[in-house]
Amino acid sequence: MKKIFRIAAALLTFASLSTAQAAGGGYPLDHFPVEKLTDQAALQRGAKLFVNYCLNCHAASSMRYNRLTDIGLTDEQIKANLLFTADKVGEQMKIAMAPADAKSWFGALPPDLSIITRSRSSSDGSGSDWLYTYLRTYYRDASRPTGWNNAVFPSVGMPHVLWQLQGARGATIEEVRAVKDAKTGQVSGFQKTVTTIEPSGLSSTAVTKIADGNPHEGRTLTLGKAQGGQMSQPQYDEAIADLVAYVTYMSDPTAKTRTRMGVWVLIFLSFFTVLAWWLNREYWKDVK
Repeated sequence: MKKIFRIAAALLTFASLSTAQAAGGGYPLDHFPVEKLTDQAALQRGAKLFVNYCLNCHAASSMRYNRLTDIGLTDEQIKANLLFTADKVGEQMKIAMAPADAKSWFGALPPDLSIITRSRSSSDGSGSDWLYTYLRTYYRDASRPTGWNNAVFPSVGMPHVLWQLQGARGATIEEVRAVKDAKTGQVSGFQKTVTTIEPSGLSSTAVTKIADGNPHEGRTLTLGKAQGGQMSQPQYDEAIADLVAYVTYMSDPTAKTRTRMGVWVLIFLSFFTVLAWWLNREYWKDVK
């Protein structure tokens, strides 16, 4: 019995540590505008962006094209505007790229996006918050193989496929680190490293010693203003909100129906509770 308790305690400790590592300490997430989830026009615009920009590499195998009728599209509209990787409206949203080619080109198979907003949920915010922030925080970085990096997902393998819409942006990264003596290992001071990355991807680094105070070690990333995009930053934010709304809907297409049904269930239960109370009173009123 003691052995079982020790194993259970170890598993709980491991789970809590894993959760803490996965959820904490990252770039602050922006709040996704949840009102987009009930905006049919926004969901339709998001579906268009998803098919045009995401479905080339990322499948959504848990979603079928005919579910797009739930957001107000007809079968004819789906066939004419969105059905590029399938022949029938009832087929799944799959990609034509072979898994072996994907691993060869990108180093790994791009993840299926059917439930990405569920899998990225953490104590820092919802999965929709994560995706909304992630798609808006790309910056140029010539040191990366793709030429891009991301504030939410450092050293990301996916390039910024929406860069023509947003444009290119730079970043400033400040890192404060302790300087330790090579022999004794004792801290002899602190230094600050400032890396400035231009929108072109080129960077410069300046290192200064911190002589006064008691600074905290850490890393701060500040994004620059996007340049050269087809959209202004507010327009791009709006487009990304539409895209994330659709991806969130795709992860649970029946959520709206369940919510509407839940209201009627609660109304029925309230009526039934009143009726049951009245019947109980009538049955027992003559019993003393």
